[in-house]
Amino acid sequence: MSPVMYWTTTVAKSVYILVFPLTLAFVLAWAERKQSAVMQDRIGANRASVFGRPWLGFVHMVCDAMKMFTKEDFVPETEHRFLHHIAPGIAMFFALLAFAVIPFGNQLTIAGETIGLQVADLNVGILFVFALTSLGVYGLVLGGWSSNNNYALLGAIRASAQMISYEICIGITVIGAIIAFGTLSLQEIVLAQGTHLLAGWLPRWGILLQPLGFLLFFVAGIAETKRVPFDMPEGESEIIGFNLEYSSMKFGLFLFTDFVETVLIAAVTVTFFFGGWQVPWLYETGFAFPWGSTWAIHPNIAALLQMGAFVGKVVFFCWLMMAIRWTLPRFRYDQVMDLGWKWLLPLSLANVVVTALITLW
Repeated sequence: MSPVMYWTTTVAKSVYILVFPLTLAFVLAWAERKQSAVMQDRIGANRASVFGRPWLGFVHMVCDAMKMFTKEDFVPETEHRFLHHIAPGIAMFFALLAFAVIPFGNQLTIAGETIGLQVADLNVGILFVFALTSLGVYGLVLGGWSSNNNYALLGAIRASAQMISYEICIGITVIGAIIAFGTLSLQEIVLAQGTHLLAGWLPRWGILLQPLGFLLFFVAGIAETKRVPFDMPEGESEIIGFNLEYSSMKFGLFLFTDFVETVLIAAVTVTFFFGGWQVPWLYETGFAFPWGSTWAIHPNIAALLQMGAFVGKVVFFCWLMMAIRWTLPRFRYDQVMDLGWKWLLPLSLANVVVTALITLW
């Protein structure tokens, strides 16, 4: 690959890490209002307007952003002002960086050069994701600890306890998928799901190989986003939260991090259990249906369809998590801990044992 093409594709992929999750997070911030309004038989955001039209409430999001940037940035009296300033950036940085190893397509051919649609194809990609999501909690802990507020510190302690409880379950659950696919590379896991079962009629997606693993991973993933019903670290109905002493855009950055983490969990769920960018019966040269007919298309068009399929799946799971967020009441703290340690952890261990035995057999 020529140096110009190499740097062009590198920059384009780096921009993707910012544009895709942040754009979808902006849409989720809008859906936070409009989807909840539809579910609760309300109109939702419709006051702010441009040229007399509310544009489905999107103008409210622009107004919210302007308010975040212009309102007073209050900083509490504390010895750790520097940590208080950088904590939101730490949380957002690691959430965005995790998208570097998530494949959003197969490959494109431009000017005779083959471009893989993944920023970094690591052979231990899933470990990279887990490492970054684990480091992201440091932003929450530092934010609560540096705020010089007991209620903020309590929210930070809850965040660290919840992360430890549910990341163990996520990690053990993923072991079942790793045994089934035999690799730690996320791109190879997606490629392995491109084959079919039952004489080509069913895609070999992770949901069919690991149905219990999917349920455990998805529940633990929702807990990792710190959203209702697992919003113990923020305590939206309490005077508790790691972001309690934050205002202006630093508070907005913490809020946006929650939405980015929602997109991340949706993307990892799609990658492991729903074929990633795979489309049933769509190959590089076109469609090949199990009843014998084919439909040839250009490889680049197939790649674009696969990219669109990945985005559509991620959007669906973001919508599903938002629907769960506005359906279930928040749990008590003891219920959150009991669910993680007494139910999800034993079931995830049993899932790994059963998967190993079936694979060995």
